[in-house]
Parts: sequence; C-alpha cells; structure tokens
Amino acid sequence: MGKIGTRAGVAALALLSLAVAASAAGCASGKATGGGDDAGAAAGGDGVKTGPGVSATTITVSALTDLTGPYASFGKSLTQAQQLYFDQVNAAGGVCGRKYELIVRDHGYDTQKAVAAYTEVAPKSAAIPQFIGSPMITALKQRIDGDKLLTIPMAWATTLLGSRAIQVTGTTYDVDMINAVEFLVKEKGITSGDKIGHLYFEGDYGESSLNGSKYAADKLGLEVVEQKIKATDQDMSAQVAAFKAAGVKAVLVSVGPRQTASLVGVSLAKGMDVPFVGSNSAYSPQLLPTPAGPALLKDFYYVSAGTPVSAQNPSMQRLVADYQAKYPGETLDSGVPTGWSAAMIVDEAMKKACEAKDLTREGVLTAHRTQSGFGGDFGTPMDFTFFDKPASRSSYVLKPDKAALGGAVVLREAEVSELAKDYPVPVG
Repeated sequence: MGKIGTRAGVAALALLSLAVAASAAGCASGKATGGGDDAGAAAGGDGVKTGPGVSATTITVSALTDLTGPYASFGKSLTQAQQLYFDQVNAAGGVCGRKYELIVRDHGYDTQKAVAAYTEVAPKSAAIPQFIGSPMITALKQRIDGDKLLTIPMAWATTLLGSRAIQVTGTTYDVDMINAVEFLVKEKGITSGDKIGHLYFEGDYGESSLNGSKYAADKLGLEVVEQKIKATDQDMSAQVAAFKAAGVKAVLVSVGPRQTASLVGVSLAKGMDVPFVGSNSAYSPQLLPTPAGPALLKDFYYVSAGTPVSAQNPSMQRLVADYQAKYPGETLDSGVPTGWSAAMIVDEAMKKACEAKDLTREGVLTAHRTQSGFGGDFGTPMDFTFFDKPASRSSYVLKPDKAALGGAVVLREAEVSELAKDYPVPVG
C-alpha cells in the first residue's frame, strides 16, 4: 500500500471531522426527544407491579448518547438501531401490554452534561439501554446502583464492574488487549524481549486497556512503551516519533477513530511499518474513504466481543436489511448490532419481569440477572448472573475491509487467550 504523508494525514482528519459532523447533524432532531413523566404511575388492573418509567400503557427507556462529540457516528448508529428495535417490538404488540417510548439525550461526551441528562431522565426511566462514555458512567455509578436502574454502558472499562444495575456487555478493554497481545505473538512474530507501543486515552478507557497490555507483556517478556493522550488531541506525530525512537515492533491503540487515523497515517509516512491492533472503540468504517484508508487496510486490526455487520448469519442479515430499509444510505458500523443487542438485553429483562408480574426496578434487575447465555448471532455468549467480572472473555480479531458491509471482516474467530482465562480482572 502507498505511504501517506503528514499533509495527507491532516486531510484525513479534516475529512473525518466533516463526516462525523454530517452524521451528527443528521441525527440532531434526536438530541432531546420523548420524556413524559409517569414515574411511579399505577399500572391498572393487570396485576403487574410497576415502578418509575412504567405506566399502564408505556415503558419509558432512555439513551444517554454522544451525537456531537468524538463518538458521534457511533452514537448515531447505536441510537437508530435501538429505535428500530423498539419500533419493531411496539409494532408486534409491545411487551406486557405496553409500548416502549425511547428518550434520547445527547451529552456530547461531556461528563457534566451527562450527569445533568441522567438527573433529568432517570426519574422517568425503567431502564437505560445505552449510555456512552466510561467517565460519564463512572461519575454516576453510585447513583445508578442506588436507583436500581438497569443500565447498559457503551463502554467497557473495569471501573464499571461491581454494580448490580450496570451491565457491562462482552469483554472489558483489558481482556481485549490481553487477547490482542496474544494475537501479535501468535500471528505477527512478536517475541520475548520485543517492545510494543500502546497509545491510549487518559481516563478509564485508556487505563483499563493499559492494564491488560501490561499484564500480557509481563507474562510474555515484552516491554510496553506508553503514550498517553487526551481525547481532544488530534495529531499523533509526537507519539509516532516516540514509538519509532523506542523501536517498537507493534502498536496497541486505545483511542478514538480520529486519533487512529492520524497514528497509522503518520506512522507509515515516517517509515514505521508495524502492525497495529486497536480496542473496539478505535476504529470506524468512515475512516476508509479518507487518505488514512490505505494505511488502515495494510496492517491494522481491532479486537471486539461483538460480531461484525458483515457476518453471514440470518439474524445479522435480517438486522442489516431492516436497518437499511428504515435508514437508507446511513453508515453500517459496529454501533448497529451493538445498539440492537443492548436493546434486546433490556427487552428480555422486561419480558421476564412481566412473567413475574413485577416491572419495578428491582423486578427488572432480578429478571435480568437470571440470564446466563445471552448472545450468539450478535456477539460472544454472555453470562449476566454475576456483575464482578466481564460477561465474556472471548474476542474476535477483525480487519478493515473496504468491500465489506460495515467496513470490517472477521480475521480470527472469537476465542479466549490462555492469559485471559486466568487474568484477575480488577473491579470498580
């Protein structure tokens, strides 16, 4: 593949910024929707106990998302997929004789705004099927737990473990990085004594990822060269220079898509031709049409417990067809199956709670925590009966592919590395 110069890397970031801005603008009308306050309303004569967010006719759920910040494209896909899911359930008659209403609030990846949004919607919500951002959820963790409000984070830091109300799905960032290092050793020739770089965001996401890479490196005789950045940093030239000077043989990537684009583009332009393996939040298919695309296609991979959109199974193909029908021309990325499956997790809990005639928050949580084998077509099987360790330790290795739906294909099927099996995951 051709090399990409610094000027082209800047152009890539500019193009990506435009794409994300356009994506967020397309969903602007969803920034503040829904929200009839029927918290604690009586359920009527059906004998079902109810709590906040549940009336005789409605179950209100909320999405605290990012439509204007660094994960705007991901947030848009998540939200649209969840709206599609709840629309389909409603069209089929709803659950427990009630229809879903989805409230959407955009916090723009700002903790203060996220706290304000939660304060507004929590009293009128029966569950939160989407909450983007480890820092935001960490700031609210005690409140969410105290509120007994089933919440599905779109974040996978270990700081979010340990709460009965917060369901971290799939693998945590550290487990993914352990599986990523094992992939580099098995498939990319990394051996004991080698140095590997790790570019990561400050905060829970990056620190959790770094815990995994350092654990694996220590076990395998590798040295981790760390480069920590802020989410607002855009140009990775200084970080590439540091990695190159250290002589790293590979780089782990736990940042956002914009930083990934700069990292791989500048690296190849500077002659640092090494494999890159990203966390699941590091890649977006919107990067492929930019000048960073060739560098990503050359030797970039990412790890995730989620099945890619390109998977050839009937459930995924049906979701893709339905999504394209409802949102023609919209980008298909990992947010689509991730959002859909999170909505399904909440819906399954509501159905089980309905069977027990208890749609209080305690009833919904109790129902949710009985699920021990959720997953399959949209990700690795997950066990929700505990909350002090990841629901799964199995990661796919995915590779960008311009011709594939969602811009990625499975390079290696989901598996648990030997190191990840015995890794003592920190909690909280």
